[in-house]
Amino acid sequence: MIPLPVAQVADLAGAVLADVPDPDALVTGPVVIDSREASAGSLFAALPGERVDGHDFAAAAAQAGAVAVLATRPVGVPALLVRDVPEALGRLARAVVDRVPELTIIGITGSAGKTTTKDLAAQLIERLGPTVSPPGSFNNEIGHPLTALRVTEQTRYLVSEMSARGIGHIAAQCQITPPRLGAVLCVGHAHVGEFGSVDQVAVAKGELPAALPAGGVAVLNADDRRVIAMAARTAARVVTFGRSAAADVRAEQVSLDQLGRPRFTLVTPAGSAPVRLLLHGEHNIVNALAAAALAHELGLDTGAIGAGLSAAVARSRWRMEVTALPGGITVINDAYNASPDAMRAAIGSLAGMARGGRGIAVLGEMAELGDQSGELHEAAGAQAAQAGVAALIVVGDGAAAMLAGAKSVGTWGGELVHVPDAAAAVRAVRSRMRADDVVLVKASHSIGLERVALALTGERPLDGEQAPAGLSAHETAAGQEAADR
Repeated sequence: MIPLPVAQVADLAGAVLADVPDPDALVTGPVVIDSREASAGSLFAALPGERVDGHDFAAAAAQAGAVAVLATRPVGVPALLVRDVPEALGRLARAVVDRVPELTIIGITGSAGKTTTKDLAAQLIERLGPTVSPPGSFNNEIGHPLTALRVTEQTRYLVSEMSARGIGHIAAQCQITPPRLGAVLCVGHAHVGEFGSVDQVAVAKGELPAALPAGGVAVLNADDRRVIAMAARTAARVVTFGRSAAADVRAEQVSLDQLGRPRFTLVTPAGSAPVRLLLHGEHNIVNALAAAALAHELGLDTGAIGAGLSAAVARSRWRMEVTALPGGITVINDAYNASPDAMRAAIGSLAGMARGGRGIAVLGEMAELGDQSGELHEAAGAQAAQAGVAALIVVGDGAAAMLAGAKSVGTWGGELVHVPDAAAAVRAVRSRMRADDVVLVKASHSIGLERVALALTGERPLDGEQAPAGLSAHETAAGQEAADR
């Protein structure tokens, strides 16, 4: 964060000072929501949660070196009092980015693939200059401003991942970090229960290109009709990406290796370059193309983009995370989140990676699908059966409609199992795994099926409940990190 006196931070955040002995004390950052991450010069934002309240940790944060606490009530240590902490974080974040005139802000949204695309884009853009991007899926009303508050006077690029749970959410994030470039990946059924229809999802995702200035660039997926229609909503210049031959940035000569890692020729308006992704799954080609289009528009040459994509790694966990076990068994941990579109892509990847062997799908509920939940889960079950999995293990009552979907595929000869929870799923998989099997684990993040994959790989005992790598238990308990929306 840009160093600022406490009094100025309070003014920018719309706060009132309380118990602050020195208004000129400098806040140098970072801004944190976990008292255990507080350090000398930091600002601690006290967030209420379902199980914990950040205000209770204010003293610990101050003892660790926090200059002040952003809070809604006095906490007995230097505090900046506001009506709404997330709103104040947003105001402060906007003030910080406005103080870096050479900063270029890039926004990324879509129903699936945002986090992977953000990670790929950041690894390319870092080749051009100091870059800030969110850890994991820090993409909601808390994670978004916290990421922006990491910007310093030396930062030249900010990559923002933008989520939505309703109309107006992305527009609000664009007010905090006004993007000059914006990429929309796809419009699908993720959280359709909250939006009401896929067309309403498109309205929400279209808020990103609508927010771009006339001198900006809208990077749109040529393969998604709802996305390409957003060209009518933006004043920015439109650049397209996708598998379509008409896309400005596209992939040609596509192939997959035995682990489902894509190889292709990247084609941009400036030339072509070979790409060999380290990521697994054919669906990651589109994510890579979106990242390539953004980097191309920022001035990275095509050869460097191809080399950068070929070297890029999965920075965010539990997204097509592949682990090889003894006996040739492969576990795919794709359990960070699940939408119908992402589920379809994961099942397709399982089928490709298990070619010549057996695939086992461990699938749980896809949350927030509303009235369409039954039919969409049924379709997922049918997709698994059509993919020819040796066993479909359905976890929990919320995913039970997958059973009917699998049974509807009369030509399928695999085994269908319904278990109540993650522990039973682990037992079911272990009793069925054979040498050279490929096991896919996927569900919405709230279902917690990552525990199944971690138990199978031996990384974590099933009862070893703890936060994802890169996140603190406090953050997770407070419920402040959004799923990949």
